Amino acid sequence: MRAPSTRGSWLPAILAALVLAFTATAVPAESETSAQTVQLGLASWYGPGFHGKETASGEIFDQRQMVAAHRTLPLGSVIQVTNLENGRRLTLRVIDRGPYGRNYRKGTILDVSRGAAGRLGFIRDGIVRVRIKVLEFGDRSR
Repeated sequence: MRAPSTRGSWLPAILAALVLAFTATAVPAESETSAQTVQLGLASWYGPGFHGKETASGEIFDQRQMVAAHRTLPLGSVIQVTNLENGRRLTLRVIDRGPYGRNYRKGTILDVSRGAAGRLGFIRDGIVRVRIKVLEFGDRSR
């Protein structure tokens, strides 16, 4: 009579341990880390209807300032926005939440102040393709 084989019972355990060890020490791919700090999409601008009103950060919105609204970036984040159609680049602070409404439904990921839109060169167009690079993450507790 033969003794029962234990070979079949320890092989899956060793394979599972190897997979677990590999995934625990794996370094995130470059695209995973850069996806957190760089975004591509559409930007619109906002201003007159919100000028002088309180933003999500508690600051009073001034449409002439170099500020922006983003739906998920921490408030206080500093971002570099590049207009992909003319190459103009500008540094902005995220002080509000948005975009919302019809521009969001069109696919916008960022609302910039009227002043920022002027410097980026898209007031007349209203919406432009942009690259957003996070330079500094804001305080997530706000």
